[in-house]
Amino acid sequence: MNHIKSLAIKAIAALVLLFVVLGLVYEMPFGDVLFIALTLGVISYLIGDLFILPRTNNTVASISDLVLAFALIYMMSEGLEPTGEWMVPALISSIGVAAFEAFFHKYLSRQMENNSSTPNAPGRMNLGTEASEEFDPKDNYDK
Repeated sequence: MNHIKSLAIKAIAALVLLFVVLGLVYEMPFGDVLFIALTLGVISYLIGDLFILPRTNNTVASISDLVLAFALIYMMSEGLEPTGEWMVPALISSIGVAAFEAFFHKYLSRQMENNSSTPNAPGRMNLGTEASEEFDPKDNYDK
């Protein structure tokens, strides 16, 4: 898998989405939007796409990206522009990022399948259960 290409796609998508929401609607300066988008792209790629997605599924990874994006966008917006109220813009932006992530995870999963020679991706936890006969605890004490 080409990490540079995937990271570039993610950073550009985050920049476009954050520029529309934070820059155009809420009038945040472009430099701040660019800094938030690059930081979000790198951190969410490392945590969400390389760590969580291979071990879980698209839904869990998208929800974790929603939470991560909200926390990161809100904290960075408050730090860069302390005069504004950034809760609602961070929530709107993180929902948009999570929607993009759902499609991006499908792209990444296809890339992993094409590059993997084994049927299961490394690190994927295929958990199973074991069944046995149930024992009645009273039977053990009656003897």
